[in-house]
Amino acid sequence: MATQSNQPLQDGYQLQNYTIEKMLSSGGFSIVYLARDENGTPVAIKEYLPAALVIRGGGADVQINSDENLAVFRHGLKCFFEEGRSLATISHPNIVRVENFFRANETVYMVMQYVRGRTLQFHIQRHRLEFTESFIRRMFTHLLNGLREVHANKLLHLDIKPANIYITMEGKPVLLDFGAARQALTSDAPKLRPMYTAGYAAPEQYRNFDQLGPWSDIYAVGAAMYCCISGIHPQPANDRELEDKLEPLRGLARQAYSNDLIEIVEWCLKLDHLERPQSAFELQRALLRDFSVNPETTVEENVEEADAMMAAPETTLGALGVRLKATLNRKIF
Repeated sequence: MATQSNQPLQDGYQLQNYTIEKMLSSGGFSIVYLARDENGTPVAIKEYLPAALVIRGGGADVQINSDENLAVFRHGLKCFFEEGRSLATISHPNIVRVENFFRANETVYMVMQYVRGRTLQFHIQRHRLEFTESFIRRMFTHLLNGLREVHANKLLHLDIKPANIYITMEGKPVLLDFGAARQALTSDAPKLRPMYTAGYAAPEQYRNFDQLGPWSDIYAVGAAMYCCISGIHPQPANDRELEDKLEPLRGLARQAYSNDLIEIVEWCLKLDHLERPQSAFELQRALLRDFSVNPETTVEENVEEADAMMAAPETTLGALGVRLKATLNRKIF
């Protein structure tokens, strides 16, 4: 039975006015497909499919695996749907765009912009020695612009990690795959295995759900910056609370990074949520503090200046975009 619990929709399956081309990824709570609409435009479709609660056999419909899981599944369905509806109201270049959401096959689907590029995780594995301080400051400054918009809409991401940060062919970072619905589902049903990512989930995600806030996403941003610098995942927060063995970045970095940047990352990774930056804007200001920008200008104006720098092929982030175009033209998917 377990082998059937995450069976994807077949290639070529017609889902409303979308044609499934192939599965892109599969996790414990969802499956993501590459599909095309009636105009041939590629989209990514995320299907709510918690493996612990439902099964799919030979057909397209999903079925609850036991009566006692029905209420939990419906609660998760509601959270997933409401998350899609909320995300659909956000239009920001650094947040994946939700274009549609609907019910079918006894579950819910979220249709998203298809982002062509590579994950930050890919670049960490392949190009870590190219991650200069200016790259890290610039990329995360842009990413935080999108996160500010998310938080302004009273949403949390709760699953920020290098695998959920895409760098487009133009060199733009885009935040993908929100985990808020998964968090709501696991907190409502403690018997389900929580779907946080070890090393990136803040301490309060393991236990104190009432302490969740923007600072929880800030912890994950700090963990992603830590990984960019060190090439390794940070020690999981729940283990750190028992015995903090987080390896100091200064001993792991293979490039010269300023004390200021190292201290910013350490600030984000404080175990006490009150000791971290309390907002994306506060962290953004810190990242821009030593970025050779005019202190008389606003954060938004400085980000616009960083935009122009990022678009230039000679800059690290822009160069990644140029290389991505060449790679994608050789068909990476």
